[in-house]
This record gives sequence, structure tokens and C-alpha cells, in this order.
Amino acid sequence: MLKADNIASNKQYYLLIFTVWIIILVLLIRYFQLQILNYDQYSKKANTNRIRKVTVSAPRGLILDRNGKILVDNLPTYILNAIPGELSTKNKTFKFIADNIGIDSSLVSKNYKKYYRGRFIPTRLAKDLSFDQISRLEENKLNTKGVYYQQFPERAFPSVVNASHILGYVKEVDKDIRSSMDNPNEYELGDIIGWSGLEKMYEKSLKGTHGIQFYQVDAFGREVGLIDDFPPRDPDPGLDIITTIDIRTQKILEKQMQGKRGVIIIGIPETGEILGAVSMPDFKPDLFTGRILHKDWMGILNHPDKPLVNRFNQGLYPPGSIVKMITEAVLLDNPEFDSESLQLCEGTYQFGDRVFGCWSTEGHGKVNLSSAILESCDVYFYKTIKFYDFDKLASFFKLFGFGEITGIDIQGESEGIVPTTEYMNNRYGRLGWSKGALLNYCIGQGEILVTPMQVFNYVNLLATRGKAFSPHFVKSQKNRHIKPIDLSDNAWNHITDDMEKVIRHEKGTGKSANISEANVKVFGKTGTAENPHGDDHAWFIGWVTISDKKYSIVVLIENGGSGGAIAAPMAKNIMSEIINSENLVLK
Repeated sequence: MLKADNIASNKQYYLLIFTVWIIILVLLIRYFQLQILNYDQYSKKANTNRIRKVTVSAPRGLILDRNGKILVDNLPTYILNAIPGELSTKNKTFKFIADNIGIDSSLVSKNYKKYYRGRFIPTRLAKDLSFDQISRLEENKLNTKGVYYQQFPERAFPSVVNASHILGYVKEVDKDIRSSMDNPNEYELGDIIGWSGLEKMYEKSLKGTHGIQFYQVDAFGREVGLIDDFPPRDPDPGLDIITTIDIRTQKILEKQMQGKRGVIIIGIPETGEILGAVSMPDFKPDLFTGRILHKDWMGILNHPDKPLVNRFNQGLYPPGSIVKMITEAVLLDNPEFDSESLQLCEGTYQFGDRVFGCWSTEGHGKVNLSSAILESCDVYFYKTIKFYDFDKLASFFKLFGFGEITGIDIQGESEGIVPTTEYMNNRYGRLGWSKGALLNYCIGQGEILVTPMQVFNYVNLLATRGKAFSPHFVKSQKNRHIKPIDLSDNAWNHITDDMEKVIRHEKGTGKSANISEANVKVFGKTGTAENPHGDDHAWFIGWVTISDKKYSIVVLIENGGSGGAIAAPMAKNIMSEIINSENLVLK
């Protein structure tokens, strides 16, 4: 046998052995790095291919009326999601989906771009799908790789009332909303969040906590079962909230205000609970659930009567004569004032070079304080301004809650305006206004502006002799006691008696609000507030006692004209209907 000479030297041989061991060592180190050091990282990447993490939306808490009847519920609908990294051809898939469920493919593409956050993060394609639409997609699952559906609890409104400005509405969380949040990790794109009303104020209680499911999927993206190694987390529904609203009372108020602009509020003076509140015009509460047509939405948005504005919380109005009881309290606080002294009202009053008129151009003749209240005589109050000054009147307005928020549990409350000497100087300059401004101020005109909710709070203070709680819509809220108003018994008696005369006396401006039933007493005051932008606003405020229970009421009709002719009879109709239908039952 022939043998070839070994031409490799020992040095070359050992170098080769060394190189082989170096390669083996490198492979072992890399193997250790991949399998040990970076195990979690690559395990997650591997699991991404076989495991689908699905967020299970938590139902929001229900919103109930005071008797447990549902005002806001949840309706299960279907949403369609996609895993971007699993889609084969997006445009082809989107067209196939659109053709099968009957929507525009551009909408699917638009939603994809809107909700996209990453290749392996679920992205919403469509919502509010029916079972029939989902069934058609399931029949063609092989053509929709990376696409799956899940149930989604959409807000629903099963009650017979709108109560839209009370309940508010929700919005979908998009990229802009999420980026503006202090806690963006608590929400995913496509979640719903309270955006106004009680939905917003009680968002933390209502929202709940999402659950998580882990599904194993095959190469075609089909779910083949749950993953035992990843236990699911069930969603935790939001908490229900019980409101102070009575559905039957709310329905009556909404019916009475149909076709009008304005506000009605009814509540319980001693507790501050609101039984019903209407801001008209309003809107359907499902406006923001995505089911409304674009043209209908634009019609509401551009409506000249501004139905989206919450008038009882944000509307600012001159109060007119409904605040004359505050001027009465200021007068009675002066020991030199005699409530029985007579002032002659001839229909006008000249102050300096200006002539101020009374609402009754013929005049009221000789009137004292009580008759000035019951007949709402302006001239009487013009002639008695010598007993107080601008800032003292302002301090009493603030004492009754004007010029500051009431603390109602709905966002966006306006403070209104209670002018002081400093305010007038800043606005007009020290020489730009005169004491004549006090004549308008004392009868609720001029620069003073109030919200209907402040007026409701004011009525509660009158009805309870200054010992009321702040207004609120949710029973579980810790009631805030308003600082008591320290008036003399004589002053409170005077105010209460005069407000009863406004209703019962034959010359009372509120006599059309009187209810002639046993065990029923009505106390009230009308107001006709001059409006520089149109017709006068009509006011009625007061409370009704039924046996030992009290219920306060505020009626404001924008551009309605006379409070005595328009608002007072409406208040009577409302209270009579509520009493006759036995709605005012506290629980």
C-alpha cells in the first residue's frame, strides 16, 4: 500500500484544532446567549407567532335613576380587529372584508390607519357589526388571515327620557385623546371614555378594568384554543351609579319643554337632590355611539339653537325680578328701614338725567315692601337704594351663592357675574359709570349674570331658610353643606310670606302658578329679564310643600316674554302633573 507523505506540520495541525475549538466555543456562547440570557426576549417573539393576546373590554357601569330604573345600559356589539403583521395583502383583505359586510373599503383602510400602533398590536377595522356580518366573514376565514372579531359593550339608552345634558356622552379614544391623557396606559385605542356629563365626572368609577385572553393560532391565523401557560384575566365591570333623577319626573319636564328653549329644574331643597333637569333643545343620548349619520351630526353641530350647550350649567342669563328677595333681605338688614313705609309708583322714576321705568307703565300706586314683592314693582326698589350701597348688595348676592360655582357634579359649570365696585371700575373706568347702575342691579338687571343651577341653589336656600346642601345628581356623592345664611327670623318670615302672597294674592304676579289642592302650598316669584339680544326671558322660581315635603322648581324660557304669563302657568302644569301622577315619592 502506498502512503502519501504528511506534508502538514505540527504547527498547522494544532492551529486547525485551536480554530475548531474557537468556533465551537463561539457557538456555545451564542447558544447560551440565545437560550439563557435572551430567553425572555426571543420567547416572546416566538409566542407572537403562535399566541394572540386579545383584550376583553370591560362593560361600563350602569347609570340608574333613584328607583333603580336603567338610564344608561351596555349593548353587546361586534368589532373587527386585525394583526398588521399577519395580514398578507392589506388592500385585497380590506376590499374582501368590505364586500362581505357591506361597507366602503376606504372606511376600513381609514380605521386601520387611525388605530395602527404596531405590527403585532391589534388594530380596529370596523365596529358595530351584526352577527350576520360576522358570520359571513367566518365562512371565509381563510381569505382573512390575521383578522378576528370580538364582542364590545357599546353604550345603550333604554329609558323613555333623553336626559342628555345630565348623562353626557362617551367618545372613542383615538391617538390625539390618548396622547393628551395623564394616564394613557389605562386606555387602548378604540376604548370609550366619558366625555361630558355624568359619564365624564364619574369616569373612574364607570370605566372598569379590561380582561385579557390568550389564544393559540395556527399558520392561517385561526384560533385553535386557549393557552394553559397563560391564564386569562376576566374583565372587571365598572361600578353602577345611582342618580337622584326620577324617570317619571324627567319625562314630564322633557314633554313640557318640547319646542322651546330654556331650562327646568326640580329638586329637594333640604338635600340638594335633583329629581329632574332639562336643557332644551337637547339631543338623542346615542348621538356619539357611531350610529348617527354624518349629515344628522352636522345638523346638530350647526343648529342655531345650540342643542349641545348645557344651559342649566353653562347658560348665563340676567335674573330679573326673581332676585328681588335678595334686595329685600338687604333692606331688612338695615335697622333704619321701615318695611311698612309706602312709596309711590307712577310707572317711572327719574334718577339724575335718566328715567327708569317700571314694568307696569301705569304704575302700582302706593306700595310697601310686601306689595312691591307680590306685584314686582320696580320703582319701589329704585326709591329705597338709599338704604344700601353697591358692594353691600353684591355681598348678599354672593351670600346666596351667585358669582361662584355650586359644585354640581357635572363639569363645565359657569361662575356667572356678580358685579362689585371694583368690577365696574375695571370694566368702565371710575368715571364711566354712576350710582344709577345700582337701580338696574337691585332688580336683577345690568351686569349681573347667573346660571339656572345657581338659581336652583338660591331657591333651595330660600326654601330652607339658608340651610341647604349643594345641588347634585348622584346619590352616593358626599353632600356638601352650604354655609348657612345668617338672616334674622323677621327677614326669613318676611321673604317666605311675601313669596306665598306672590302666588295667592289676586294681584300677585305668580297667581297663575297656584295649585288649589289640599295640603299643597306654593311659594314663588316671577321674573321678566330684559335681554339685549332679543325678546325678554321668562322666569319662575319657587317651591311647593306637599304635607311635610318640599320640592323646589326653576323654570326659564328663553325669549319667552313675561314670567307671570309664560313661566308661572308652565310651573303649575308641571307640578300638577307630577302631583297627580304621584311622581314625587322619595326613596
